[in-house]
Amino acid sequence: MKRFFFRISSTLAGVALTAAPSLAHTAAPKDEIKVLIVANWEVGNDSGDEPGEYQDWVERLHLDEKVHVRGIPDVLRRNSDGVYAIVLKQGSLDLNALALDPHFDLHHTYWIFSGISGVDPNVASVGSVAWARWVVDGDALREIDDRTIPKGWPYGLYAIGADRPDTLPANANHYGSVTDVAELTKAYPLNQSLARWAFNLSSKVKLSDDTVIAERRAQWKGFPNAQKAPFILMGETLGAERYWHGPSRNKWAENWVKLWTKNQGQFVMTNEESQHYQLDIRTLSSLGYLDANRVMVLRSGSNFDMPPPGVSITDSIGDEAPGQKLAFDNNERAAEPVISELLKHWDEYKTHIPG
Repeated sequence: MKRFFFRISSTLAGVALTAAPSLAHTAAPKDEIKVLIVANWEVGNDSGDEPGEYQDWVERLHLDEKVHVRGIPDVLRRNSDGVYAIVLKQGSLDLNALALDPHFDLHHTYWIFSGISGVDPNVASVGSVAWARWVVDGDALREIDDRTIPKGWPYGLYAIGADRPDTLPANANHYGSVTDVAELTKAYPLNQSLARWAFNLSSKVKLSDDTVIAERRAQWKGFPNAQKAPFILMGETLGAERYWHGPSRNKWAENWVKLWTKNQGQFVMTNEESQHYQLDIRTLSSLGYLDANRVMVLRSGSNFDMPPPGVSITDSIGDEAPGQKLAFDNNERAAEPVISELLKHWDEYKTHIPG
């Protein structure tokens, strides 16, 4: 038996040694993704019915071909120009599976993380679109019921390690694995030069408007930016799992973004996903799977994050439906000239990031 086993083992070893070189030579080339659109959800089909965050990209960019990603049920869509898109139905699992799939080359990929958001009425209107310079995390904090906060506090939300709202932590001892206060940051910087470049390209795009939304703008007396027709701006995205709403929380969001960006950023859009995906991107970039300097975040306002004057919070919370289709539409419109420019001069932008 021993001799028989040795002969089989030797034969298999010989096959492996001779087969390996030929397999290496026949390995399929990787798919180079030039531009990747990342959406968060879609209702129904990817095309042909009522749109979600994904459908306008699929139909307008002719992303007709489906490509499977190893390890997940969701697929990429692509066109012949090298533009791909994915809707992260499984959340971070999809994003990480794509980065780890050896069939794809993401080293020169330009990412556009898209989606709809609640918008700050002090800054912009429903249907407006903002290119972010930072993504700010609004999840990890201390919270005290606003009915029991100390006298003089504006709200009961404040940074872990701080002693009151709107102040940074004084030391890092509140997190066992952190030794530097700077590591506690909740502001994830994007490539600001790239963001400005994208904004300049898209700033003259004619955005859509909607008659229902136009009529609603009249409610926002005293909020001149909320009364404007949709426009394109630069401004920050705040990600938080909590679905918050109301003027007190809007003030917290404005101050939270200023706090962590050291008064350089301006809160514009709020959503529930951005903070998670930027952490994933930073980790994957540090491991060499992609280049975080090529990441852009583009968010459009589907509803305000607080009620207009004279309307109760409970009557306005969750009122995204009237503005959703407009936000989907304008999100894609704002990105089109950026995608077109990247493709037109790909030989240059593959190795040299614009801006």
